[in-house]
Amino acid sequence: MLMNDEYQSINCDDYESLELACQHHYILKLELRNGAKIQGTANELKFTKGIEYLIIDQSGNDCSLRLDHILSFSHPNIGTVVVSLSD
Repeated sequence: MLMNDEYQSINCDDYESLELACQHHYILKLELRNGAKIQGTANELKFTKGIEYLIIDQSGNDCSLRLDHILSFSHPNIGTVVVSLSD
């Protein structure tokens, strides 16, 4: 998936799990749809120009991830969530 692809919303339950992760600043292990694996502290969800992003902190640097580029995320308190795209 390229960064300029049309944005597709994610499932509401998956979004709520990300909201919970941000509220508690969970350290998430994320796998992106392009195969990349990253880890960071969930800080906030942001909506900019029609696209939703998860903002994570990686060693003091903010990283913005498009929600539709996230394949899955995990934390011991929420388990592993495989992100579904909305229909």
